[in-house]
Amino acid sequence: MSPRGRAHREIDLAHLLPEADLVAVRPEEDLPGAKLSLGALSWAWFEGARDPYVILIIIYIFMPYVASVMVGYPHGDPTRGQEVISQWSQYSGWLTMATAPFLGASIDQMGRRKGWLMLCVGIMAPLMFALWWAKPDGSVLPVVTVMLMTMIIGILFAYTEVLHNSLLISAAGVGGAHKASSLALAMGNAFALVLLGFSAWAFVLPGKVDWGFVPKTALFGLNSLTHEPERIVGPMSAILLVLGTIPILLYTPDVKSTGVSIPRAFANGAKSLWRMIMTVKDHRDAFIFLVARSFYVDGMTAVLTFFGIYATGVMHWHALEMLMIGIILTVLAVIGGFMARWFDAVLGPRRSVQLEILMSLAGIVALLGMAPDRILYFWAYDASAHAPLWNGPFFRTLPDLVFILIGFSNAVFITAHYASSRTLLTRLTPPDQTGAFFGAYAVSGTATVWLAPFMVNLGTRMFHSQQGGFAMIAILLAVGFVGLLFLGKGDRGLA
Repeated sequence: MSPRGRAHREIDLAHLLPEADLVAVRPEEDLPGAKLSLGALSWAWFEGARDPYVILIIIYIFMPYVASVMVGYPHGDPTRGQEVISQWSQYSGWLTMATAPFLGASIDQMGRRKGWLMLCVGIMAPLMFALWWAKPDGSVLPVVTVMLMTMIIGILFAYTEVLHNSLLISAAGVGGAHKASSLALAMGNAFALVLLGFSAWAFVLPGKVDWGFVPKTALFGLNSLTHEPERIVGPMSAILLVLGTIPILLYTPDVKSTGVSIPRAFANGAKSLWRMIMTVKDHRDAFIFLVARSFYVDGMTAVLTFFGIYATGVMHWHALEMLMIGIILTVLAVIGGFMARWFDAVLGPRRSVQLEILMSLAGIVALLGMAPDRILYFWAYDASAHAPLWNGPFFRTLPDLVFILIGFSNAVFITAHYASSRTLLTRLTPPDQTGAFFGAYAVSGTATVWLAPFMVNLGTRMFHSQQGGFAMIAILLAVGFVGLLFLGKGDRGLA
């Protein structure tokens, strides 16, 4: 379960292939190809090493710790924490929206990529590592510094995504592109699972369970009272990122230098971006879809981004529970990728996306009705009057279990929507203009990236509750769903 395609990465095909090749490499088609080269494997390895940052830092471990512990220390104020994080996410979204599309449109003009990639990682990795010093009382890194650091990392993360995607064809070729992409997605989830599982075994479970395979005390002497198990994920993510960058720098072929200056490259990129937008707006259904998608994809991403913060504040979950839910949902989210193909085949891509939006919307409504003493709004629950579901150290009550099941549904349908949305675009795209439309598809994913954090921040401040902020995400999903109702049925299996 991860945002912006950590479970499914959106490839900006418009900056990888000429339009003729794009027609041949539609996402729903399988392409033959030889085994992946060392360069392609290194390309996939980089994404596998980069993506755990989102799962460990943003969703499940570090940012929930900031929201529930650092903000409002020593008593903690999760509601205020959600407000602070959503506000800084909004700033990050503005800067990403203003710069990432131009980088994407300009990337082919710039020639070599690996130097830029190394520069981004060279800034990101130290900032990630430094999160270790985000102590609960803010004595070393105050909250505002932590948020500034994570904002910079988030923007650079978006840049590395563009740069990394643009190396796909030089790394794997046309025939191996989708193999490398799938492998990268699998590696991202696999590496995140390893780090989540290791953190639970090495740092959080010791002292809480008497299981033979668990150490008696936390490794390296980490102290849970000062939240070191939550803070250690920063250095872990940084080290993994560096280890993942070395192979791509050594073995993945770079693009040849064009000799075009950076200012000229961005000027040409801006012109290309404008031409792309003008091309797309003349095709009604595709334009409607891309506008609708800009709303619902932002809402989907927000559900994932704020899920951990919401769980720590509303369900009062701590590091152990967040580690375990991260493991469970990261595994189960993979199911969504497989289900998307089945949905598309049975329902057609438009109805598939609509179903996925509706189920995600239902998930938000259900989450709003959950609390440790309440299930789905109306069912009061007294933990003292019921025996624990089991004798383990986490998820011992029925509200915990129901909350997990809702998270399971969200993980599956949100993951599936990334795949179904890309398939839907292929049904709306004129075959001779696929490059422009996939470029617009990538831009639509960043055009409103600031909107969901703005809505969450607004709702949290207006209603003085995490539920109020989380409920605002439903508006974005609803707007996206309604927008899809205006699509024509077409003649290419749109349904």
